[in-house]
Amino acid sequence: MDWQEKRYMVKVCSMYYHDGLTQAEIAKKLGVSRPVISKLLQKAKDEGIVRVYIMEESVRTVELERELEDKFELADAVVIPHNGLSGEMARRAIGQAAAHYISQNLKNVENIGISWGETLAHFVNEFPFLKKDDITVVPLEGGMGIKNVNIHANQLANELAKKLHGNCTYLYAPAIVENEELKQRLMSTQDIQAVLEIARNVDIAIVGIGNPFEDSTLRKVGYIEEQDLQELEKKEVVGDIGFRFFNISGQSINDSLTSKIIGVELEEFKEIKKVICIVEGTHKVDSLLGALKGGFIDILITDEMTASALMSKDSAGL
Repeated sequence: MDWQEKRYMVKVCSMYYHDGLTQAEIAKKLGVSRPVISKLLQKAKDEGIVRVYIMEESVRTVELERELEDKFELADAVVIPHNGLSGEMARRAIGQAAAHYISQNLKNVENIGISWGETLAHFVNEFPFLKKDDITVVPLEGGMGIKNVNIHANQLANELAKKLHGNCTYLYAPAIVENEELKQRLMSTQDIQAVLEIARNVDIAIVGIGNPFEDSTLRKVGYIEEQDLQELEKKEVVGDIGFRFFNISGQSINDSLTSKIIGVELEEFKEIKKVICIVEGTHKVDSLLGALKGGFIDILITDEMTASALMSKDSAGL
């Protein structure tokens, strides 16, 4: 190869890889056909002029994604690199990844259900503005009051609907009511029945996972107290989805709170077309493992440390 041919090849590669031009755009600029450009780019690889590297962190996370998909029969998994992030920054990074993934996968989606919590609030904050006025967003459980309103399902449904330029349906009821009698009275109202029926039949359900014993949002907002925790511990609860508790085997646990919750039942999540779980933090590994074993999740979006800890724990049979 003489220097003129090499120079021409480098010029084409620079336009393609550095400037981001398409092969057709390069061909037009240089006055040749697109197949000529395609052959030049391939020859540049063959001659070692261009070397394509996959970032090590990307290889590692993609391998984890495949392991998760195979092990837990997931439709898809997204694992974001650790990059030394922790706490609020890690939740924001998870939110960004989830927002990108979900915004790119809304084809044929008419109804989206959303649960509650801090991680989902980050997801909604990071979600881009789209024009999807044919989509309706619905809360998966109740949520009323004046404390931590920004993470309630109704509020998140409203904010997500705004981002989509879509519609929103509200569940005008608390997540946890005072007693079972009040729950039955509320559940018998036509409006609440109608919203929950939509929630059970959404195309996508977006949920988080809680660990009631460590860094628990349920405790922070006052939904559960010490006596509730003692009961949950006795029943070997490891986590919850939308206030619905389960053990490490993924079995639904009935407790004194269950009879007072207004929202989609745990087993009903299995009937939803696509349940996307967004979760961050190694303290939720047992919670996540239980949810996966229970078959409540179809798509998992998590961080590298949580994914690694999850695979290690499951491989060890713990």
